[in-house]
Amino acid sequence: MFADDDDDDVPRSFLFFPMWGVRGEPGRAAVRGYDNHAKCGLVWIPHVVAYRCRTCGISPCMSICRDCFKRGNHTDHDFNMFLSQAGGACDCGDTSVMKAEGFCSDHGINNCQNKAPVPDDLMVVAEAMMPRMLLRLLLHFRDHNAKNHNSTVYSRTAKYCDDYCSMLMEFNNMGELMRRVMTKALIHEDTYRRLVEPPFPSNEYGKFLEHSRRKYEEAVRLFPSPEPPDEYRHLPALGETIVHKTLLEEFIFWTFKYEFPQNIVCFLLNMLPDQDYKEHLTRTFVMHYCRIPSVLEMSNDPDTLSNRVVHMSVQLFSNESLALKMVEELSLLHVMIISLRQMMSKILVANTLHDPKKNFHYVIDCAKRVMKEHCYWPLASDFNNVLSHESVALVFLKDDNLIDMWFQFLSMLQGMNVNIRETGSHVEFEPSSYYAAFSCELEASAYPMWSIISHLKDPSHAPLAKKIMLFCVNYLQDWLDAVNFYIHPKFDKEELYRASFHFPLHRYLAAFICQGVKTMGMSLSDILPSADLLPMLMMHPLRVQLIAGSRRPASSACSIGACTWGPKSYVMTLGATKPPNLGRPLWKRPAPDRGTGLAGTTGWASKKGTVVWAASMPRSLSRNRMNWLLMESGMDLEGVSSGTCGRSSLSSVLKLGKG
Repeated sequence: MFADDDDDDVPRSFLFFPMWGVRGEPGRAAVRGYDNHAKCGLVWIPHVVAYRCRTCGISPCMSICRDCFKRGNHTDHDFNMFLSQAGGACDCGDTSVMKAEGFCSDHGINNCQNKAPVPDDLMVVAEAMMPRMLLRLLLHFRDHNAKNHNSTVYSRTAKYCDDYCSMLMEFNNMGELMRRVMTKALIHEDTYRRLVEPPFPSNEYGKFLEHSRRKYEEAVRLFPSPEPPDEYRHLPALGETIVHKTLLEEFIFWTFKYEFPQNIVCFLLNMLPDQDYKEHLTRTFVMHYCRIPSVLEMSNDPDTLSNRVVHMSVQLFSNESLALKMVEELSLLHVMIISLRQMMSKILVANTLHDPKKNFHYVIDCAKRVMKEHCYWPLASDFNNVLSHESVALVFLKDDNLIDMWFQFLSMLQGMNVNIRETGSHVEFEPSSYYAAFSCELEASAYPMWSIISHLKDPSHAPLAKKIMLFCVNYLQDWLDAVNFYIHPKFDKEELYRASFHFPLHRYLAAFICQGVKTMGMSLSDILPSADLLPMLMMHPLRVQLIAGSRRPASSACSIGACTWGPKSYVMTLGATKPPNLGRPLWKRPAPDRGTGLAGTTGWASKKGTVVWAASMPRSLSRNRMNWLLMESGMDLEGVSSGTCGRSSLSSVLKLGKG
């Protein structure tokens, strides 16, 4: 059953178990005859076609297998067929993930049939043998543990037990009765104590168990432990030591240790239709979660490992009630943010956006392996997954410590991957860090932001949104001070050739202000930063627009930047706004005393004709009232004048919109 040539020192009686009668077709049919399961739970590996129905889905991560989709009624629904990247499991029948009307004819209430009582002796053999069959798999991982981390050895060790895992999954597929026997053996503490804890028998088997226990204890001791901030060391899921009390808990440990082997991941996920088991699995996964960054950093194949981590985590965190329970009982949000922040804090470098001698801001080094190979992706994906649940997002928004930690992480992305303008030879190919930076900002910053904003829909959420804006402003002020722009709000000559495309703090401020005005009835005059701060906030996004415009013909990555531009453009609009003129009719707004270019009274306006941009231009500029702002790079906003028009080497024209 184990294709391993190195097991000569292990008693052969431990290697093979008899296939008792229930594996035969008659026995299998007898067990299935009493199956009354309501959930599908079919598990698939990567690159398998599955379906997602947004009409029926409660969680955005819901997915169903092809058979359940075909047997269900999804006529006129908003659905799509997709090729699974990380693998998945069918949610048909699970009311916590999808609506009952989307269930197929075989699951949910459609399969709640009254069946005959189960004979007392039907599962007796299975109940006696299953704990030892599971123990055999556990002993295999103990016995092959390598002192030095080696992805190749781990992969080979997991491969040895492919057939054995397939056999266990066949048992699970017999239905609810056999699944219950398996999950009971996995989650009961008494079973674990009886099987693997001393005293051991004084024979060859006892010596083998004693030896395997020493190897297990050594593996636990050498496994990387987290280094959380002192104020969070008391959290159970951030503890330095791991204590396992069930077979399932030790299985999860070896799953992490052996880099999430596909056969073990599928085996553990196959039993998710058992709700009690699902909660135990989720709790155990969260208790080990803070070790994911170390596993990803040490892996030889972080891309495959990332997919397998998400294959498991997405099934566990898509259930809103279970995710909320983990947040409340095991501080899941704290664990996720701390894990992500610690992974990134190891690759910080001094920011070079402004004079390094006067700059004490540190940003992520996008040339590092963690960024280029997207090692952060599972953590960012899981965080975004749990924030898709409104109850979890509200917990996040109400906790000042969580928000503060999150903005500490966002500050690491603020101004990262500084681009230097090449004035000599042509640059044929962008460095790989260019794409890595855009991917990171999108996945680890923008996606969580939009998940949070999607829950802020009415005036009752205004205080929470306002709190986020306050954090944004405070961290933006700290950032401006760190890069020496708060005191010296201009670009020096040597800084004109350096620019970053990444300003997540600006993005958050703009997006939350926009959402507050649009859906929560907030007034701009109540939530805008001070008039002194606004012009400084618009300068860096403006440089992004100017440089992106000059790069667009040659850079395919600009398409990535385009989708991130909207909020930053909004910051620019707010930055040039004169609050006393907000809401006034366009033709009644007086021309500013300074920075008007030419003495005119027109400005950029919304469709309703109210002023949202403070710069003035003459009506004769365009018969279509197309308004432009002339901005000289390196100058204060108030330094704009008609004299800049002729200095084309430094001036750029920014199209803002129609009146």
